[in-house]
Amino acid sequence: MLIAVPTEIKPEEYRVAVTPAGVRELLADGHQVVVQAGAGRASDISDEDYRRVGARLTDDVEALWREAGLICKVKEPQPVEIGRLREGQLLFAYLHLAPDEALTRGLLASGASCVAYETVTDDRGRLPLLAPMSAVAGRLSAQVGARLLEGIHGGRGLLMGGVPGVPAARVLVLGAGVVGSNAIRVALGMGADVTVLDVDLDTLAHLDARFGAALTTRHSSRLAVEESLSRADLVIGAALVPGARTPQLVSRAQLDLLPDGAAVVDVAIDQGGCFETSHPTTHRDSTYWAGHVLHCCVANMPSAVAATATRALANATQPYLVRLANGGIDGLLTDHSLRTGLNVHRGMVTNAAVAETHGLEHVRADEALLEE
Repeated sequence: MLIAVPTEIKPEEYRVAVTPAGVRELLADGHQVVVQAGAGRASDISDEDYRRVGARLTDDVEALWREAGLICKVKEPQPVEIGRLREGQLLFAYLHLAPDEALTRGLLASGASCVAYETVTDDRGRLPLLAPMSAVAGRLSAQVGARLLEGIHGGRGLLMGGVPGVPAARVLVLGAGVVGSNAIRVALGMGADVTVLDVDLDTLAHLDARFGAALTTRHSSRLAVEESLSRADLVIGAALVPGARTPQLVSRAQLDLLPDGAAVVDVAIDQGGCFETSHPTTHRDSTYWAGHVLHCCVANMPSAVAATATRALANATQPYLVRLANGGIDGLLTDHSLRTGLNVHRGMVTNAAVAETHGLEHVRADEALLEE
């Protein structure tokens, strides 16, 4: 199979989907790999690095998309890229379809088979291709939040860890999954006073055992959210419902409970965001004020550290990419993990959460794959 690795064209997206190590594995299994010239430059991977392992480099973007049987990307295809997809092609990328009906309908019209990193599930029910970027974004969220609390950015003028005689900043993390636990790790490392809310008591118990008395854990409820907001300087939105739109955990009215100059970092913005007041921002224009609260809702946060993020992502996706290339579309029938990632197939929505969100018919992935 011919696998194409295009340069990402979403604004301020600097990652690349496949590293030279991944190219080497694909070639070893008899596939061809074509990489768009310059695709890895922002991730500290040169064209020569790709050539050295046997990839073909091209500047012809249209031919790259037209000839490929499998297109491997990082972010969802942009409108011009949707127009390049065709029936019978495989697309492997982050898609985040639940908050984006136009993208969903565009992929349906293309006739392509689209496997989303964020819904691929392993045999233990985990999301192995979402986890590495969630870890990066979680750690970044605490760094970004610390800067937003500085007075030069309009924040409260607080140092995350305080100093002797002056209290640390109070950080509230909504969601105790991969994003949340990594945000907690960095915030605690900076000396902040951290509270986490989640509905899963087992997850809270795990975090309690891991971080001990340094971390305050609370079972999430409307009252717990409101009480915690009233004491927070920085709130990190880290909730996730796989494949579905993120529940809005904080209403516009509840945001008034935060003190003036408080900051919000909404890592869940790819799936719609945790706050009613959230909307996507970019790295260059990353913040806005909603009332008296400074918001940061960058939709591709890991791109800020592309050299790290690309390698972390590729380490996770590489074995799945090889399996997808080896098996092709037919291989999805027997590969349960990859089949859970199939969101769209030949004009059918195969992810129940996406179909429900947009009021579209849902066809089970196994049934869709068997249709002619």
